[in-house]
Amino acid sequence: MSALFSRGSNRVFRGLLLALVIGGVAVPVGLMAWVRTPYQTGATDRIEQPIPFDHRHHVRDDGIDCRYCHWAAERSPSAGIPSSELCMNCHSQVLNDSPILEPVRTSVAEDRPIPWVRVDRLPDFVYFDHSAHISQGVGCEVCHGRVDLMPRVHQVRPLTMGWCLDCHRNPASRMRPPSQVTTMGFASTSGANTSVPSRGPAPTSCTTCHR
Repeated sequence: MSALFSRGSNRVFRGLLLALVIGGVAVPVGLMAWVRTPYQTGATDRIEQPIPFDHRHHVRDDGIDCRYCHWAAERSPSAGIPSSELCMNCHSQVLNDSPILEPVRTSVAEDRPIPWVRVDRLPDFVYFDHSAHISQGVGCEVCHGRVDLMPRVHQVRPLTMGWCLDCHRNPASRMRPPSQVTTMGFASTSGANTSVPSRGPAPTSCTTCHR
């Protein structure tokens, strides 16, 4: 009577067991690595906006403070999106006939907001408070990068939980005087770090960001 299993069956079985073990480890590790890549986090994605707003011109050339457009950043969780009326405070006099600004004029005339596209995206289950960070001296560029050098703003940080926790555990290198929160290139500003407030670790409990 012939054997039920061939002589090579043990090798095949051991190979299958090894593949299952490797797969059981490799798949979760691969997925954990994937969600941290720019393809998944959105970092470096070029976002098309309804109007070609150039931050370089407005921030560097015109010297407009971040808080003029993002008016709620110091007092609420959301930084706020500039209304069309706010844009027209300047553009009723400057480039008031430019065809590029026609969507802004139409928005005001029709009382219809411009559909700006969010750049820095966090999951719905993550709570982030702009005012809490700004009041403690966390600069805009820490999270948003050098927007004064961007013709088109894009996400530059991964905004993963690990990235946020790293900052919360060791915030000193990201801190600056609250009066300098909108200063771009703060780290390279001569003498700027002499008055950075001393801060210990920030809260890292789950309920800090997941509420």
